[in-house]
Order: sequence, then structure tokens, then C-alpha cells
Amino acid sequence: MSSTGCTILGSAVLTLFLAGYLAQRYLPPPKPKIVGIDLGTTFSCIGAYQAGTGEVNILEDKLGRKCIPSIVAFNGKDILVGHAAAEQAEHNPQNTVYDAKRFIGKGFTDEELQKEVGRYPFQMVISEDGMIRYQVHHADENGNKEMTPEVIGSHILRQLKETAEHRLDAKVHRTVISVPAEFDEQQRNYTRKAAELAGFDVLRIITEPTAAALAYGLHKKSGIRNVLVVDLGGGTLDVSLLNIQGGMFLTQAIAGNNHLGGQDFNQRLMSHVLQQIADHFHRQLTDPEDMQALRLAVEDTKQNLTYHDTATLSLHIHSFHGKVSLSTEPIHYELNIDRRTFENINSDLFDKVLEPIDRVLEATELPREDVDEIVLVGGSTRIPKVRRLIREYFGKIPNTSIEPELAVVMGSSLQAGVIGGMWPLTVSAIEQRSPVLKKIHVQ
Repeated sequence: MSSTGCTILGSAVLTLFLAGYLAQRYLPPPKPKIVGIDLGTTFSCIGAYQAGTGEVNILEDKLGRKCIPSIVAFNGKDILVGHAAAEQAEHNPQNTVYDAKRFIGKGFTDEELQKEVGRYPFQMVISEDGMIRYQVHHADENGNKEMTPEVIGSHILRQLKETAEHRLDAKVHRTVISVPAEFDEQQRNYTRKAAELAGFDVLRIITEPTAAALAYGLHKKSGIRNVLVVDLGGGTLDVSLLNIQGGMFLTQAIAGNNHLGGQDFNQRLMSHVLQQIADHFHRQLTDPEDMQALRLAVEDTKQNLTYHDTATLSLHIHSFHGKVSLSTEPIHYELNIDRRTFENINSDLFDKVLEPIDRVLEATELPREDVDEIVLVGGSTRIPKVRRLIREYFGKIPNTSIEPELAVVMGSSLQAGVIGGMWPLTVSAIEQRSPVLKKIHVQ
């Protein structure tokens, strides 16, 4: 090439770089093309990667809430989703469906179903293909009264889609969605189907541990290889051991307990409070409205005990045994609860948190001191006792700088930004499973 040709080519390249720089500096950033979604067992949320800043915005609903309960209720002709569904659950338990993620794309035998039936107030049956169906007092457009887990998931995803379109002021059709590391191909396909029913085109499915590790930028850190992700949410505990090399995420082992989470801690605290109320008033609290108010008060108390040594549970009791109290005004009841009491009544449940961690390390023959990073995901990892147990087990402080409820959706949104070509560009995760992947279930 002649010197003149080199000069022209160099000028063209310089012009392109300068145009890109000026565009990034002075033009408004493009709107996100793809969103990231965490379709959780208990809560779900949606986020978007922002061009220019490289930050992830968790898209809030109209009331400023970042996550919605993964609950769908059928109330007459109405379908309620998220907070609206949760608020009426006590009055409409047989038609309020939750925990659908546990059942999506998973086959069940009659014996396996019977173990699950007692945990839920709504009715479940097995179809001819061995999949779960929910029987509700509501018919879809085809007259069917049996809803599938993927249909329940689609209602949740549709509400997240509406939230994203409201916040971004643009139509949203494409997404990266996360799933548990243990999900097999069928469970992933049914999750994809739920998203498609909601109007999404799923460009990629990413595992939750990989998404969490991405959110923390562990793929960018030198010397980080073995990462343990502990995901303790409202209803499940999942532990994954990843080996990270640059943008390569190798899942070596996974273990978990499908019936351990914040709901279980709440139930123990609720039973304790109910006993205190019975001892104080010599009557049992059974009124549905009072029970729903108590559940909300228990959740508030648990959250307060995360940040304070003591908390006051406050409740207005309207009736006992379904009868209105003799007083014209509700009975105001308060109970002081300290953190030690909360930890004592849940002591055996807290001990179970370490069991899958033990099993994962045993299966991979990895000494605990060779774990380079511990990542905590899920709202229940905020509980001081949980953090203390894990810190003492490994002798190091786990990663908690990102809100644990949002780590997965942040990682999913980062991947969405990469796929969408948003700048500044970051590494796209390449996921693999170990050929000898250890999958362990702890009950």
C-alpha cells in the first residue's frame, strides 16, 4: 500500500474513533435493547444495562418497588399478579398460586406429588405427560381451568415487561433470563416458553450463579478461580461451585435444599408469636384478616432484626375464633423480640444452611481454604446469623456489597447489554458444565 493510501486509511480510522468518542460524550445514550430478568421462586425483577455509564438500572414499578412477589391469583374474572395477588392471598388461598418455579418443566410421579400437596393450599394434579397443573376457579380464553407453571410464570413476566416498557418508555421484546444451575434442558425450555407467552424473545438463558458472579465482576479479577455462590431466598437454598477463567464459567458442583428459606424462618417466628398471643389472651388467633396482618408484621420484624438487636412486633387484633372482640376498637398487641430469640427458634434451620456447602466441597474434594470468593445471593442471606455462619466456616468475609436480591438480575442485565452491543462493552460469559458435574439434593 502506498504512503498516500496508508494516510487515508489512518485518517478514516481516526475519524471513526473520534466520531464514536463524540457520540458517547455528547449524544444521549441509546435506550436498552434487551432486558435482564430474574424469575425467582419468591420474588422476580427486571433490569437494563445503561449505555455510557455501564451501570444496571433495576426497573421499579409505579410505586417504586424493585421486586414483585412471584404470585398469581385468580379472583373471579380478574387475574392479579405480584403485590396485588399477595395482599388477597389470605382470603383466596385456593386460587392464589405461588412457587411455580419449583414445578416448571419438571415431571412428577403421584408419590412425589403427594409430598408436595400438603405444603400448598391450592390444588395440584398431574397431567398425562407427568407435569403439574393447578386447578383454579378461573377459565382461560379456551375454557381451561387447569393452569400450568409456565402460564403462571408468563403472568409474572408480563407484569415485569409492562414495568420495563413504562420505565424505558419503549417497547421491550428481547430478554436474557436466569435459571437455577440445576435446571435441565426441559426446565430451561419451559422457562423459555413462559417468557414467550409473555411476549418475550429469549436471546439467552444464563444460570443464576454465573449471573451473580458477573454482577460482582469476578471474571475481571486476577487470581480468582474457585467461587462459591450461596443463594438463599424465600423458599430455596442453592449452592454452586464455579471455576472461573476469564469469561469462562465452569459449574463443578451444585447442591441445595428445595424447602429451606425465608418463608421457613418466618413460619417459625409466626408460630412463636401465635403461642405468645394465646398465652396472653388465653384464646387462639384464627381470623383470616388478623392472620394476614400477623404475617406482614412477622416479615417486618424479621427484617428489623437484620439491622437491630431488638424489634417490636405490633398488631391490631380484630377478632378471636372468627368473633369480633368485645371492644369496639381493635385490641393493640405488642411483643418485643430480640435477635437471639429469633436465632434460637430457627437454630436447626440455620444449621441446615451449611449442609449443601459441605456436600459441594466434599464432592469436588476442594478444601474450604481453596475457595477464593464466596458470593451471597438471595434476600435471606441478609440475616446476620447466616452471614456469621458462612464467615466462620470459611474464615473469610463473603461478598455482600451488592443487594443480594438484585445480584442475579444485575448479572442477567449485564449479559443483555453485551448481547445488545451496548457500550462500554464487557465480557460475555461462556458457561460450561463439568463433565463430572456433581448434583446433590439435601433435605
